[in-house]
Amino acid sequence: MTDGLQRQGANPPSPLDDILARLTALHPKRIDLTLDRIARLLARLDHPERKLPPVIHVAGTNGKGSTVAYLRAILEAAGLRVHVYTSPHLVRINERFRLGRVGGGVLVGNDELRAALARCEEANDGAPITVFEMETAAALTLFAQHPADAVVLEVGLGGRLDATNVIERPAVSVITPVGIDHQDFLGDTLDKIAAEKAGIIKRGVPLVIAEQAAEAAGVIEAVAARARAPLHAAGQHWHVGIERGRLVYQDERGLLDVSAPRLFGRHQFDNAGLAIAALRAAEVFQIDPSAFESGIARAEWPARMQRLGTGALVAAGPAGAEIWLDGGHNIDGGRVVAAALGDLEERVPRPLVVIAGMMGNKDARGFLSNFAGLTRHIIAVPIPGQSNAMPVERLVDAARDIGMRVEVAGGIEAALRGIARLAYEVPPRILITGSLYLAGEVLARNGTPPK
Repeated sequence: MTDGLQRQGANPPSPLDDILARLTALHPKRIDLTLDRIARLLARLDHPERKLPPVIHVAGTNGKGSTVAYLRAILEAAGLRVHVYTSPHLVRINERFRLGRVGGGVLVGNDELRAALARCEEANDGAPITVFEMETAAALTLFAQHPADAVVLEVGLGGRLDATNVIERPAVSVITPVGIDHQDFLGDTLDKIAAEKAGIIKRGVPLVIAEQAAEAAGVIEAVAARARAPLHAAGQHWHVGIERGRLVYQDERGLLDVSAPRLFGRHQFDNAGLAIAALRAAEVFQIDPSAFESGIARAEWPARMQRLGTGALVAAGPAGAEIWLDGGHNIDGGRVVAAALGDLEERVPRPLVVIAGMMGNKDARGFLSNFAGLTRHIIAVPIPGQSNAMPVERLVDAARDIGMRVEVAGGIEAALRGIARLAYEVPPRILITGSLYLAGEVLARNGTPPK
């Protein structure tokens, strides 16, 4: 979860910058978890959260965005109109607000988003509130104004006290894999973090969960039992696997054999399976098998093992190189990216170079250690416009602690040009990773922002 002013550097000024600056100034903290302020604001807005079509509420540490992308793509393939609220954005704040349309949703336009934010600003009447809470209220206001068949809400941070947790009775609650992240807000142990994620569980509402570490699973299942929420757990009540390159899903209703996800990596089969399980558990949706097939095959989610094929940054790199972008920033996120790179290496061996930039509250040593068996070449870069970014010196120390060869570049372009000057027998494979902030900067500078 991040504020509306997160992007600077390569990004041009936005026509929304002035109102976002005013909203950001309403609270001294960027993150301050509570439901009191947004509940007060939504009451003044005549409760738009109570005027929505069926809601799918998605929490977790890793895989939320990809799971949301599959949910949207499948529902749209079934001919349904789907509103979607996600965070953070990569280049433009509009990416967070997708309005459902027949044939596929569209990102909200500047004028309509400004009007929704202004309405929330007027109703708030200067009271302290975080910018994320204001953005969430604006999303719920927009979604209540436009007819649709479904809403997919991604939790910003945690779950129990996240601003999206004002939905009293979603159609289904979803929890992706829980890991260690945001310890300063959610707690320093897996069971504490899992308890915060489990805060989205509602009495009697179906709960669908991905495979979890035993500690997290125990906490989540206990909360579900107390809430009498029907549990649909991966590995127990539903299963997903790969057979002949296709996704095979099975639960008590039967088997689905569908196309492999368009998104790259073994973990994307798990995310797609979670989306299937959620839609089958939410009985309000009637989804034809063909919609699962086409939706999974066409779902897109930028900066998640995204291959950059063209653009200004690609042109700056070595000729013939593969350039991959992933916004992973915690230990588990790094692990699945490293596994995907390992699969690539088995198919088409290439030397790997990792360009990394991270935020200051992340575990750089733990994150980079995932790549120790794949490369010894790390290039540390700063993240422009981010006062809380990790100093490159700390990133260098973390890489050296695990025996990696590390150098520093002034930015992504400089790093790519430096790699281009090296002599490789085979063009290298380059991964740019460590932060969604960095990923947004890359997409903006490359000229390939999310559509």
